[in-house]
Amino acid sequence: MFRFAHLAALFGLLAVPVVALALGMAWRARSRALARFGDVPLVAKLSQSLSPGARRLKAILVLAALVPLVLAMARPQFGTRVETVRSRGRDVVVALDVSASMLAEDVPPNRLERARLEIGRLIRGLDGDRIGLVAFAGDAFVQSPLTSDYGAALMFLSAMDTDLIPVQGTDLGKALDVALGAFEEGATGDQQVLVVVTDGEDHEGEIDAAVRRAAAMGVSIHTVGIGSPDGVPIPVMDAAGRRQGFLRDDEGNVVTTRLEEGPLREVARATGGRYVPAYGGTTALQRLVDEIAAGDGEERESRQVTQFDEQYQIFLGLGLALLLAEALVPERRRQKETWKGRFQ
Repeated sequence: MFRFAHLAALFGLLAVPVVALALGMAWRARSRALARFGDVPLVAKLSQSLSPGARRLKAILVLAALVPLVLAMARPQFGTRVETVRSRGRDVVVALDVSASMLAEDVPPNRLERARLEIGRLIRGLDGDRIGLVAFAGDAFVQSPLTSDYGAALMFLSAMDTDLIPVQGTDLGKALDVALGAFEEGATGDQQVLVVVTDGEDHEGEIDAAVRRAAAMGVSIHTVGIGSPDGVPIPVMDAAGRRQGFLRDDEGNVVTTRLEEGPLREVARATGGRYVPAYGGTTALQRLVDEIAAGDGEERESRQVTQFDEQYQIFLGLGLALLLAEALVPERRRQKETWKGRFQ
């Protein structure tokens, strides 16, 4: 079977008649210039060492070289082989806390922005895995279903902000239920990874049932506690992202938020995952992201594809050989010099 991989490149063959026309016009212009230079027989005698036939041959070789060079650009392919392509990967779901407390700036630039940076680094490090995103606060929903389109996942990640869910608070139990539901049924549990990124504060829901469900599915839950154990105020931002002050309660007191690590440690321990704090040094968090991105997955599908053999080298070599031949053709004839009468 024969085909061209880039058919559009064949339009380059239209350059052959254009170049031929340009060479013909140059030939005529040279002849007219010589005619204006002086007497035609005299000019012909002075330039008799030049070979018109050699010039025509050089032009023909250039035109002939263009054809195989254009064909090489179109990537001719003939000869096929059948290969089996196998894809491997895991399912990774990341649940991100988007409650108002994630705007606290105890982790620069703030908890939410830092979390998105780390999740983005995880997505960029995946290869063959599928990634899903869940946003949660007082409620939870799937922001992005499992996909191997990492560009789309990054786009959905950038849209995860504190105004995404109107119900405030941190219902971790609801977040775990929604995230576990994002995994496909029938998949192997040890190839399913759930990462929860939150400050762990204000648990409004029951998490025990969700943890038992994860353990029954064989899903490991890694929890990332982002923030400081010390209380810090929650900034209030305007529409332009400028700080307008700090969040206050009904009595006018500044509301503070702190990282609650206890429930996050328990969730990770009960499901065979790891708890990683994301305050102070970042080594542990980076190690977790690297481990998840570098993990091997199970075989997802096996399919046979037909591969075509590239044959552009033949045409490229022919074109270059014609150009080399053109360069080796001399424009002048060899003439014997006569010494007769010089010393008479």
